[in-house]
This record gives sequence, C-alpha cells and structure tokens, in this order.
Amino acid sequence: MPSQPPTEPSAPSVAPESSARPEPPAALWRPGPERIEQAQLTRFHRWAAARHGAPEPVPGDPEANYAALHRWSVAPDGGLERFWRAAAEWFDVRFSTPYETVLADAAMPGARWFPGARLNYAEHALRETTATGPALLHVAEGGEPQPVSRAELRAQVGSLAAELRRLGVRPGDRVGAYLPNIPQAAVALLATAAVGAVWTSCSPDFGARSVLDRFRQVEPVVLVTVDGYRYGGKEHDRRETVAELRRELPTLRAVVHVPLLGTPAPEGALEWDALVATGAEPVFEQVPFDHPLWVLYSSGTTGLPKAIVQSQGGILLEHLKQLALHCDLGPGDRFFWYTSTGWMMWNFLVSGLLVGATVITYDGSPGHPDVAGQWRVAERTGATFFGTSAAYVMACRKADVHPGRDLDLARVRCVATTGSPLPPDGFRWIHDEFHRSGPSGPADMWIASVSGGTDVCSCFAGAVPTLPVHIGELQAAGLATDLQAWDPAGEPVTDEVGELVVAQPMPSMPVRFWNDPDGERYRDSYFSTYPGVWRHGDWITLTSRGSVVIHGRSDSTLNRQGVRMGSADIYEVVERLPEVRESLVIGVEQPDGGYWMPLFVQLADNARLDDGLRDRIRDALRRQCSPRHVPDEVIEVEGVPHTLTGKRLEVPVKRILQGTPLEKAVNPGSVDRVELLAFYERLARSRS
Repeated sequence: MPSQPPTEPSAPSVAPESSARPEPPAALWRPGPERIEQAQLTRFHRWAAARHGAPEPVPGDPEANYAALHRWSVAPDGGLERFWRAAAEWFDVRFSTPYETVLADAAMPGARWFPGARLNYAEHALRETTATGPALLHVAEGGEPQPVSRAELRAQVGSLAAELRRLGVRPGDRVGAYLPNIPQAAVALLATAAVGAVWTSCSPDFGARSVLDRFRQVEPVVLVTVDGYRYGGKEHDRRETVAELRRELPTLRAVVHVPLLGTPAPEGALEWDALVATGAEPVFEQVPFDHPLWVLYSSGTTGLPKAIVQSQGGILLEHLKQLALHCDLGPGDRFFWYTSTGWMMWNFLVSGLLVGATVITYDGSPGHPDVAGQWRVAERTGATFFGTSAAYVMACRKADVHPGRDLDLARVRCVATTGSPLPPDGFRWIHDEFHRSGPSGPADMWIASVSGGTDVCSCFAGAVPTLPVHIGELQAAGLATDLQAWDPAGEPVTDEVGELVVAQPMPSMPVRFWNDPDGERYRDSYFSTYPGVWRHGDWITLTSRGSVVIHGRSDSTLNRQGVRMGSADIYEVVERLPEVRESLVIGVEQPDGGYWMPLFVQLADNARLDDGLRDRIRDALRRQCSPRHVPDEVIEVEGVPHTLTGKRLEVPVKRILQGTPLEKAVNPGSVDRVELLAFYERLARSRS
C-alpha cells in the first residue's frame, strides 16, 4: 500500500500536468463470470441489498454494481453508518457489549465509531479453528516451509498472554518488538492484543538510534528481541544493539530473548520458549472499540517519526473489509506479502488470520539466492495471493526473470503490488508472464495495484475482484472510502489530476498520535490544507470509469514553467530503460527565481552514462511525457537514498540541494544508506 508517511503540512498547490490520455483503454484483464459469482464481494452485495438497503445488483454488469455499492457506502445521508453496520453483521464481529450507534461523531479528526462496544482483535484472529491448512507457514531464507497449526498458535498466544499478565502488563501498556517477520512476532502481537496492551515493532535491520527514536516515545514495559537475523546468505548479530536498547529504555520491566541465531539469553532476559510452553487457553480482554491496538510510525525523515495510534475495533473492521471483500481472501487461501515488521504491510499480513487464511511469513532477502527469490517462496508455499512491491516487479522485468514460465505458480490467482505506483510496463510484464505456456497452466492472473498508507494501515484504492484491470490504473476506491481528487479550491474533479483527499472518516484512521496531547500535530499532518477533510499528500486522477491513477507525492511536486508535474511519471519512463536501475528527480527553486530540475540515475551493472544515454533519457521523456519533463541535467549517483520503508527521499534531498544542512534536512536514523546523502550535500556546496 503505498505505505506513505504522513507529510508535514503544506499549502494547496496546483495539480501536476497529466499527459494527454487516449480513448479509454481496453481492459488488460477481466474476471470471468465464475470468479465474479464466487467472489465474497458479490455475495456481500446481494446480502446487503436484502438486509440493509444496498442497491440491488444488476445481473451481468459488475462494473455498474460496484459503482452503485460504493456510492451507497459513502452516501452523505448515512452511507457510512449503513455500510459498517452491515459489515459488522456480515463478518459476525463479536461485541461483548453492544454498540450504541455506528458513528456518533463524523467530524475529522475525532470521529467516534461504535461507542459503547467492547471487543478484542486477537479473539477474532484466533476464532477460526476449522479452516483447512495451518495458521502460519513460515519460510526462513534457504529453509523449507514450517507450519504452525491453528491449535499451536492459539496455545502459544494463550501462554504468552498469561506470562505478560504475570509480568504486570495491563491494558494500555506498551509491548515493543525488535523482531523479523517470523512466527514469534505474530504470536507476540496477538498476545499483546489479547491482554489489551499496545503493540509496536521495528525490524532488526533498524539501528539502535532509529529504534530508540520510535520506542522512547511510547515507553514499552516489555521488549521482545532476537539475537540476530539472516539476510542475503549472511548472519547479522544484533546483540550489541539489543544491549543498547535495554540501557536506553528505562521503562522496561522485562526483556524476552528469541534465539534466532542460537545464542543463549543475556543476563536478566527471559527465554521465549519458556514463555509459550504452558499451553494456556487465551483470555481476551474486552476493550472499547477505540482502544489502542498498535502504534505505527511515519518514516521520520524530517524529525522524530510520528507515533500513529490505531484502534482495536477500527483495524478489525477495516482489515476484514479489505481482506475479504477486496482481496477476496478466506479459509483455504494462502496469503503471502513480502514485508518486514517495520512496515504496515506486516500488520496487514497478520490480519489474514481474521478471515481464516494461512498467513505466509518469510524472513530473509527478497532477492536471495537470486532475483526470483520471492516467486520461489510463493511456489514452495502454494500461495494463492502474492503481494510484493512495484520495485520488485520492475527488477524482475529488468533481470529477465520468467516466473510464469519457469515456476509452478498455478495456485496464485492474484499478484498485488504497493510501495509506489506500478508502472504500465509492470502491468504488462505480469500479464505477459502468466499468459505464457508453462507449468503454471492457463492464465487468469488478477493484478491488483493498491495504494494507501501507514496512516490508516489500509488501502484507499486498489483491489476489487469483480472489476477489470486497466494498465497503469488501480481498479477503484475502496468501499466506505470517500476518496476524491480536489483542485486547489477544494472542488472535486474527475479525469483531472488533483489532491488525494478522503472526505469522510475511515474506522482505521488514527485515534491520535502518541505524544500529541492537544492533537495539534495530528491536525497539521492531514487537516491543515482542507479543514475537516483528510489530505494525504498524493496527486491522483479519478477517472470517469471509477478507476484511480497515482501520480506521486504532492509535497515533492515538480514545477516547470508554472506547470506542476508528478515525479512518478518521470520514474516510469526513465526506469524502463535497461541501463537505469533507479532514479530520483528533484525540482529546486533557486534564490534568483530560477528553477533547477536535475535527474539522478543509478545505473545498471556495466552501463555507462555517456552523451548517448543522456540523449535517450531526454528523448524518452520528451516523447512519452512532455518537453517540460526533460531534466536540466542527468547526473550519475552511486545509489538512491530511501527511508527505511523504501520511499525515495525526494523532499529531504530537495532541502539539502537548497542549502539546508544534512542534519537538519533529514533524520539520519530514518535513511537506509545515509552515506549517499553526502553526495547531494557536496553538490549543493559546489553550486552555491
């Protein structure tokens, strides 16, 4: 999804120029009648029409049916209330005490959902005991899939929850985790939720400073850690980092040691195996609907990461909707998304348990032993739904990988991407790969490009199992998501580029930021541009067909000759060239009123940035975008810097090029390769 961090507030700006579009394109893929008929979305629609006043579906017209259902779900005369009441009933949400009303206050921020209701997220994640297949299927880098049965998962969660209570953990206390994507992380999350405590996690590839920037804000009382992890065929010892975390987190009452590399527990730490061995039946604390479930973090590129608090009830309902109705997942499915515990997609992945799917966890490099590594995990685990990043898809295309031909992926019925917009060539590559002859058999591959954010731990737009897929487009806005594109005056636009806004609340929107007692930072992050309306910081086009095009972040918008442009359009063209591995385009307003737009390129192995390649880059942008998209300079770099969750550092690099000192332009602990930023600092000095 892209997991986009909340942005610092900025004034509304003019939308980027969108390239002239031809007539509505032919669909790349359409679901067949059988898939449409069997989709959970279809069954929900019929049921909601009979029981809750949804519009009657029209036989043989799935596109009109989804559009009508979506309009009903966001209608201003109580659509949200009707939809979420129906969803709670359809999914048999177990309210231990009933709710008074669905939406007591629709104001943003501060919407009040299901007041009076009490429930528990973990209870719903563990209630499915009859589904076929294990609860978890874990693959360690280089290892064979290892199942964790539903009974085993329930017993381990019950044991750990009892031990957390014995350690004095109470509802509202925080439990931190420094763990990779392993079954122990899922167990610890569910045990924390069962107690009513608040979960928060970082991946062990985060350094101590990055973890402390996050965990110090929430003051965990228990820390679950590994001794190290394996990545790219190597072991990475993290014992010194763990020792530093223990020293620098004075609120800790206990540390739990997971010996992933086989080392003994350090002095004073508790052994994981001992804490999950009792086999206790889980006890689920019944908490209010808006009780905190977990804390996620923004990328923290311009300061301390924002500590985003989402609720047990809001996440439960939103994830049930997304996973069952939009991803069409249920018992018998095997759900794999390549992710880490430092990214919201891990939380979303674990929620696959809510719908009875087998959740596939993978700990290791996405490209080990070679670029096709993720596809091999999908093959070996029998994944039915495979999620990855758009960047991985494009890397496979460039590396001439052929998963549809060379691997048995016959069970995969959907390939989903997030993290950044999937370029048109990515759509074509996936489609072509699975229409080849080979062990995968006849192709019926649904491609779901999705977009959302850490901020809501969900999607604004993306997968709809009953709709066609068009190249370069997300299928539609999500149900009960009042997604709109707005011009600078705050007016909705269609078939034009505008700001991505959400005009009505979603249950998974943050209930607050952790260290934000008066809510000022929360309001400034999303609601300062259009008061009372969520502005996410993306340029989008909502087409008249209901599909969505993502153009890139609006806070890093390029401005040439008074016309605004999205960076994603440039990346899509430039990175299609085989010589370019990755790129970064920056627009720099200069003190004399001028404007400088350099394009930085990381080259593929054995490629050389000569005049011929520069000309090909410029010519491709001129032909496929417009003359305004042609950069002033093309500059080779060793690599493109990203946040720890994979976002290109467009805004911090822009600030550095404008003369802001590196230490003020970016939080170094939030950057994957901070040493890369020194180049831009030197470049800024040379131009001053």
